Parts: sequence; structure tokens; C-alpha cells
Amino acid sequence: MAQRRWRLSSLQAIIGTIPLIGVSVGVFVICIIFSILWSFTSSKLFPNFDWVGFENYDRLWQTSRWIVSVQNIWLFGVLSIVGNMVFGYVLAVFMDQRIRMEDTFRSIFLYPFAMSLVVTGLVWQWMMDPNLGVQAAMQNLGLEWFRFAPLTDANTAIYGVIVAGIWQGTGVTMAILLAGLRGVDQEIWKAAKVDGIPNWRTYLFIALPMMRGAIATAFVLQCVGVVRVYDLIIALTQGGPGIATQMPAVFVIQHITNRQNVGMGMAAAAMMLAPIIVLIAIRALVMWRAAAQEKRAAKLAIAAEERERLEAAGIAAPVAAE
Repeated sequence: MAQRRWRLSSLQAIIGTIPLIGVSVGVFVICIIFSILWSFTSSKLFPNFDWVGFENYDRLWQTSRWIVSVQNIWLFGVLSIVGNMVFGYVLAVFMDQRIRMEDTFRSIFLYPFAMSLVVTGLVWQWMMDPNLGVQAAMQNLGLEWFRFAPLTDANTAIYGVIVAGIWQGTGVTMAILLAGLRGVDQEIWKAAKVDGIPNWRTYLFIALPMMRGAIATAFVLQCVGVVRVYDLIIALTQGGPGIATQMPAVFVIQHITNRQNVGMGMAAAAMMLAPIIVLIAIRALVMWRAAAQEKRAAKLAIAAEERERLEAAGIAAPVAAE
């Protein structure tokens, strides 16, 4: 009877996941396949199957707008992820001191992440406006030398976008890393205090390496934020000045819609997908090797135990015979 109930429960779980599987296969897998196929065609306003080989990819990597987009996404990704992880951990350490009104501070720090990226872009566009934002406010206070208008200069506009990205993502990183800190065994903290280790060394060299799961989660979430930077760019700079803040996602959308060049847009989308596939493959390889090493270690341990048992039996047997 219990086995029948277990089978019925398993069947219900399988049936319940069928819609999710169907959506995942239909929307993601099939769309990715068609996107890659269309990248090898001469599709313009509407997709077609007029094959042109790697022509779109050749043209793509000869387009200055795409080259700038790739450079910008790497610069934005590296600096924003590093900034979010560093500032997020600093805030997590601050919150871990059991401060008063902790819930209020946590809500304040998390609020930017709850905002739409479009709203974030508009807020920072206003703050970086030389006539309305921080620069104007400071100059009105008498600090005529103060300058803070990065979006008006093509050489500094990308750094203004990075500032907005860090502001938007630091809070959620703080929450994840704080959960990781709270998961560290209290005995470790007590042992560190007994040994006279300063708090900053404990947080940096003892607690941080023990938070690999929380760090990995925060890192993946930040990578997703880098990929979806389209909304922030459109609201903040529209990709300008010129193409100074152009991003691959903006390039793809503009070529599919405004420029009516589906083939080129799909080629760019496929190039955005390539690093993700490489990362997934590397992750799978690392996990496979780790599992193989664990299995090998388990076999060696079993063999060692068996050898010890046989040796013990070999020593005991003559004693019993005597």
C-alpha cells in the first residue's frame, strides 16, 4: 500500500512538471536552435532560410559597433561584479555585527534591487545630469570645482553605467553573503577569539573561504545582471554618447528591430551564447572530475579497510590455532 502511494505521488510530480518541461523545451531550446540557424541566413525584416554560411559572423566582427559592445560588456561585467562582491561583503560584515534596526537597514540596502532597471537608469541619469543632479547641488553649495557628469563624456560614460550597476546589485549580494556568514559555525568564531585572531582576519581568511556556496550564488546572479544590462543602458544612455556605452544586448535588439537585419542580430545573439556554453561545459567538466575523484577516493578507502580487515584476520588466525 505504501509503495502504491509512493508511485502515485511520483506520478503526480511528473505530471505536474510536464508543463514546465514543455515551456522550457518549446521556448528556450527550440528558440535557441532557430536563432542559431537564422544566424547563417540572409534574414532581414523576416526570418528565412536563404543560407549564407558564416557571412554574418564575418561582417559582425568587422563592425566597430559590435567590437565596442564586446569591450564594454567585459569592462562593465568585470568592474560591476567585483564592485558588487566587494561592497556586498563589506555590507554583510557590517550587518553581521547584530546592529540595531537590522531589518530596516536590510530593506534599505535591498531596495535598489527591487527597483526596475529602467527606474534605476532614469534615477542615475538625473543624478549624473550636470544641470540637475549631484554636480549642480554641490556647486550650489559653493563647491564650484566639483564635477560629476560622466555621462556627458564618451570616455567616462561607461563608468557612469558601472556606478549605476553597482548601486543596483550591491544590496542583493549583501543579503546572500550575510546568509552565508550566518551559516558559519559559531564554534569557529569562538575559537578565533580564543586564539586572539582579529575580526577582520577572521572574516577575510576564515569565514570567506567557508562561504563558497553563497559566493557562487551571488556571482551567478551578478553574471545574469550583466547579461540583462539592456534595460539599464536604454534608460540611462541609449547606448551613447555615440556608441560609447553600446552593449551586445542593445546591438542585438537594434539589428532585429530598428535595422531590420535578423541574420546579423541572430549572429550577435549566438556569439553572446557561446561564452555561456563554454562556462557550462567547464562547470560540467569540473563537477565530473570532482565526482570521479570522490568515487576513486571512496574505492581506495574501501580497499584500505578491506586490507586492514584481512591483515587483522591473518594475525588473529594463528593465535586461535595455537
